Amino acid sequence: MDTESVVAQIDAEIAKLQQARAALLGTGTTTKVKTAKAKPAKRRKMSAAGRKAIADAQRARWAKVKEKK
Repeated sequence: MDTESVVAQIDAEIAKLQQARAALLGTGTTTKVKTAKAKPAKRRKMSAAGRKAIADAQRARWAKVKEKK
């Protein structure tokens, strides 16, 4: 077999498989499948007061650890 006939057979098989897939999915004879792009997660914003409260709590935890040493 020459390369061109092999490629033609492969193309025919691909077309059959795409038709079978479309029939199973019920989408007709479309060959392109669109995929939904994932949206980037929205970042939550923390207020300055919230950051200060967390920082103060962490400093207090470290103070307890250093106190025990």
